[in-house]
Formats: sequence, structure tokens, C-alpha cells
Amino acid sequence: MTQEGVDAVDTITGQWLTERPDLETLPMAVFGRIYRLSRLMGDRMEKAYQRYGIGRGEFDVLATLRRSGAPYTLSPRQLATTMMLTTGGMTGRLDKLERAGLLERAPDPHDRRGLRVTLTERGLTVIDQAVGAGLALQQQALDGLDREQAEQLAGLLRTLLASTAEVDPGR
Repeated sequence: MTQEGVDAVDTITGQWLTERPDLETLPMAVFGRIYRLSRLMGDRMEKAYQRYGIGRGEFDVLATLRRSGAPYTLSPRQLATTMMLTTGGMTGRLDKLERAGLLERAPDPHDRRGLRVTLTERGLTVIDQAVGAGLALQQQALDGLDREQAEQLAGLLRTLLASTAEVDPGR
């Protein structure tokens, strides 16, 4: 943001206002900032996770296992469903994480055809450190807001996400 309180998104919407004064550019201002913020923070998070030998995709697998609670075990299908991935996409991530010693796969004792994926001690350590590093970066980004503003923003984004998810883009 510049000292005048104008950012790149303001410049873009201002240009559209000049060229097309008939357009309502508020949606562009909102979603342009969301998009830019998402890319900026996504890149920062990726760098933070690299220090632990993982990328965002691997982080998501480890974090899903960690959030599931002890014994940090899920089936590949449960992981894929939770993460909205195909089982093929999940297999590649699991292979990489298993080679790195961050998780192990074993037969499911209750289903001869199934597998169970479990965090190793090393995997638990890595995900706990990586999630802490990621949250520290996110907190740093929120430091420009006070707690009430951050909570208000979270609530507004929750509402926007819910209303956006309900919209059928094909209509």
C-alpha cells in the first residue's frame, strides 16, 4: 500500500472506471485483493514448508493425519475424500512421504483389501514444526489488524465463501 492508501488493485479498478464508467468494480476490488493475498501467502507458506522437506501438497496430507488425532491413522480413501483428491493423486503424495519416512502404510486389520496410513514419529515432528511455522507467517500478516478486525474479517470471509459456494456458475 502506498502512503496515499492506494494499492495496485485501486489502480486497476480506477483504470476500468475511466474506460468503462458503467461497470461496478467493487467485486473486482474484493476478489482482486483476495487473489493477490492468496498467492502471496501461498508462496510464503510454500517456502516455510520447504525448510521441513515438504511442499503444500505433502503438508496437506500430514496435517490431515495430524488433525485426525492419535493414533494419526486414516485410510487412503479417507485422506483423498477429506482433501478432495483422486486416489491416484493421493498415491503419489503417499509414496513421496513414505520414502521420506514421514508416514507408513500398513494393511488394515479390519479390511484385508484396505490400507491404513499412519504418521511416523518423524512425520509428527515435521508437521508440528511446519504448522507452527505456517501459523507464525499468517499471524505476521495479520499483525496489521487488531484482534477484533481479524475476527470480523474471518467472519466476513466465511459469509462470502458460503454464499459463493452456493452460486451455480452455470446459471
